[in-house]
Amino acid sequence: MSYVDGFVIPVPQGQKDAYRKMAEEAAVLFREAGATHVVECWGEDVPEGKVTDFYGAVKTEKGENVVFSWITWPSKEARDEGNRKVMADPRMKMPDDMPFNPQRMIFGGFEVIVEAGSK
Repeated sequence: MSYVDGFVIPVPQGQKDAYRKMAEEAAVLFREAGATHVVECWGEDVPEGKVTDFYGAVKTEKGENVVFSWITWPSKEARDEGNRKVMADPRMKMPDDMPFNPQRMIFGGFEVIVEAGSK
C-alpha cells in the first residue's frame, strides 16, 4: 500500500492565489522526487466544531481559511527519500513573503490501511 503525508495549513483569505502558486511549484518538486499524487484543497464547506475542528487545529485567526492537502508516495521509504531530495533542492527555499504561517501548519505521515476507488 502507498504512504501519505497529510497537512492542514492556515492561509489568509487574501493569499489564496499566492498560496496556489507556491503549492503548484512545490508539487513539481515532490513529483520529481517520487510522489505519485499531490493535492491541495482550499476550505469551502468547513464547519466550526463544538469540541474541535480544522480551524482550531491550526489556530486560524480572523480572515484566515484552512487548506487541507496530501501527498501520496509509493511507500514510506520512497517518501523518506523523496523528502530528503525536496528539502535539499534549492528551489524549496522558503521565501521571505510566505503566504501562510508555517509554525501553525500541522502535518504527519500516514500508512494507508484502506483504499477504495479508482486510481
